[in-house]
Amino acid sequence: MRLSRPFAATAAVALGLTLAACSTGSDENADAASSDPSDSASSDSSESGSGDQFPLTIEHMFGETVIESKPETVVTVDWANQEAALALGVVPAGMPKVTWGDDDDNGILPWVEDSLAELGAETPVLFDETSGYDFAAIEQLNPDVILAAYSGMEQEDYDLLSQIAPVVAPPEMAWGTTWQELTLVNGTALGLQAEAEALVTDLEGQLAAVTTEHPEIDGLTTIFSSPDPTDLSTIGFYTLNDPRALFLDELGFTAAPVVDESSQGSDEFWLTYSSEEVDRFSDVDVIVGYGGDSTVADLQADALWSRIPAVANGAVAVLPADAPLAAAANPSPLSIPSDFTAQFIDMLSEAARAAA
Repeated sequence: MRLSRPFAATAAVALGLTLAACSTGSDENADAASSDPSDSASSDSSESGSGDQFPLTIEHMFGETVIESKPETVVTVDWANQEAALALGVVPAGMPKVTWGDDDDNGILPWVEDSLAELGAETPVLFDETSGYDFAAIEQLNPDVILAAYSGMEQEDYDLLSQIAPVVAPPEMAWGTTWQELTLVNGTALGLQAEAEALVTDLEGQLAAVTTEHPEIDGLTTIFSSPDPTDLSTIGFYTLNDPRALFLDELGFTAAPVVDESSQGSDEFWLTYSSEEVDRFSDVDVIVGYGGDSTVADLQADALWSRIPAVANGAVAVLPADAPLAAAANPSPLSIPSDFTAQFIDMLSEAARAAA
């Protein structure tokens, strides 16, 4: 079943993004978790890039955030939000230090390094988030806005961060923001809605071109997993609430029925079944997942996993854990046009050919 979730850049409302130019006398409040996705976005994008569209209100999973004027000092937290800013030419004053997927231990993903170099910018302050948000370091930068459209923040985090600056929280659920939403929501908060829409349209066009170049992928069923070779008693996968699973669909795959069915009505981004229920995965053509050199052999040697067609055929795309290539599988506005995404697609193509 092909996804029906719309991704058109110009249809911000279809992405669950509710934006409104607001007056200081406005007392309207809404709970984004229960808002009608048919509500229209009414911020003035014709004046994008100027301050005329401010103040504006962005609705999200915790309520709404009012941004009174065009932000000058920008801070980002969690994963990839800095990439939306950088892709739109805005260099954050501070952003998280990356501890997963980094290639040289400098805390910055390679495509982010490239963007900073292209902008002639110095490295922003890097926050250590291994034990949670560094509230003191964020406050010290005196930001005008904190971008977190893609994040795992909880209500308490949001409340504390909101005491420092307006916070742009996830539209609907933690870790459930698509790369399109990440770009549009954060871009709008920066006063760059039209530019963000154009960027999404361009990147979607690039991805559409890729799918035509790889007809071997089209329609094959897949799961995005992360098997643990030391414990194969469960079969886990990312649901359609997670950008990684959705990205595979954009590249031409179809979510396996078990993924599609399990995602319906769920607010989880990861689910597991006992490997004793392996028959649920009897129609999985390709498995994409994190692992190492022995992953395929380990799965094929397991009495239950080996019954999955993808495993039996060796149609498994194994992403080296904790490497930039693995990070690129979680798409972002800077990683999509990078060589790492091209390598990722090549791996998917090879796995798809094995499934044929």
